[in-house]
Order: sequence, then C-alpha cells, then structure tokens
Amino acid sequence: MSHSPITDSHCHLDFPDFDETRAEVIARAVEAGVHRMVTICTRLRQEPQVRAIAEAHDPVFYAAGTHPMSAADEPLATTDALVALARHPKMVGIGETGLDYHYTADSAEVQQRSLRTHIEAAQETGLPLIIHARDADEDMARILTEGYRAGPYTCVMHCFSSGAGLARAALDLGFYLSMSGIAAFPKSHALREIFAAAPLDRILVETDSPYLAPPPYRGKRNEPSYVVHTAAKGAEIFGLSQAEFADATEANFDRLFTKAAQWTPAA
Repeated sequence: MSHSPITDSHCHLDFPDFDETRAEVIARAVEAGVHRMVTICTRLRQEPQVRAIAEAHDPVFYAAGTHPMSAADEPLATTDALVALARHPKMVGIGETGLDYHYTADSAEVQQRSLRTHIEAAQETGLPLIIHARDADEDMARILTEGYRAGPYTCVMHCFSSGAGLARAALDLGFYLSMSGIAAFPKSHALREIFAAAPLDRILVETDSPYLAPPPYRGKRNEPSYVVHTAAKGAEIFGLSQAEFADATEANFDRLFTKAAQWTPAA
C-alpha cells in the first residue's frame, strides 16, 4: 500500500529502546512513507550521540535542548551553547524544552529559566522552539507570550495534549500543534475537538517514539513508521483523505522547519 510522504516531527531514536534495531526502525519508517524524522536530544551532553544518528541516516534530522523534567539535574543550558550547536546542517530545532509540573513541579523555577534560555536561542537562530507542556498551561502561555513580545520566534507544541486555552494562546502567536498517538486514543475526545478547531495549516504529526504508540500498537514500543496511524486519525478529524492530510502536514513541517526543508544530501 503506497503512502503519501509524511514526516515524524518528533521521536527519540537515541533512546536505548532502539539500540539493537535503529537502522531497521529507520528503514521501516521510510518503507511506510515516513521520509523524514526529527530525533530529539533531551540532555545536551547527549547531543554528540544524537547528532551521529542524523549524520549516519539521510532521512534523520535532529533538535537539541534540555527537557524540563531534567532541567534540575542537568547544567543549565546557555543561549550561546544552543546557538553553537545550531550551526550543524542537520540541527533543525531548539528543544525540547518547556514546563512539566506533573512530575517535577518542585523544579518549576529552574524549568522556567531553562525555557527562557531556549526561547532566546530560537529567536537568535530562527529555528523553531520545540515545547513540552504538562500541567503548566497558565505559566506556559504566559512565558511563551512574554518571550514573543520581546522578539518573534516560531514554535511547535509537541505532543499537544493540554487544554483549549493553551492551544488558543499558541495558535494566536502563530505556533503549531503537533498530534501524537494520544489524539488517536479512544478516550481523547476533548483533545480531538481542540485539534478540529485549529487551522489545518498549523498541524504537525509525530510519534514521540518510543512512547505513546497509537492504536493498534498501543502499549507497545512506538516507532516512527507508526506515525501513519496518527495521521489517519488526523485525516478523519479534519474530514480529509489520508493523502490530503499528509500533504497539508508536509507543507506545515516545511514552513516551520525551514532548515530541514532546504537540506539536500551530499551527492
């Protein structure tokens, strides 16, 4: 069955879950029509390993930042360090960063400081900010908006599963919402309504693999090829064919991740 080309805008190919099968997982994705993947570095000291995966595989790009849940355990990122990493031709985004008050509310202050540093790096490099938000909707909306007033930047709310208020704040700033397997879970009606109310030209798709596999793989290890199942649900939400929805999210990815869109493999 042929699939329209599609991009997994957020995965974690450096995680140990893929150590034995990384090349096969990437090949399987390409076979399923997933012609690009952005693998995300969540601790800056692991950036060399993440970069190496992108260098070894044409379809793989990467982003780097300090995950909010690790913000208290890792050295605070500096804007200069992030800007320096962004010189790599396949480094296409800043993050993931953000706020997570679900498990790590006690480090809220350092998370906010880290987030502001990443916003500055996005402003300086022109690369999109990649945001993880959980149980922090009000602070998240406020800090993103304050940052944007200080200087525009682009951004994706990765694995969006927050409330309608944060969706609206992000969309008002021109940001994108990324749909993960959560949007395909049977009980996610409210979340699907938030996506359905959003403009089609602001939607991305992702796996967040190895986490959050969409049905029919729920509970198993997720991988980039499964993004086609989330995209099928997205097509349903927007009342489009799978090809139309894939084309729309591709155009959105290219508009946001301009560096990935412009990249050409060395001959």
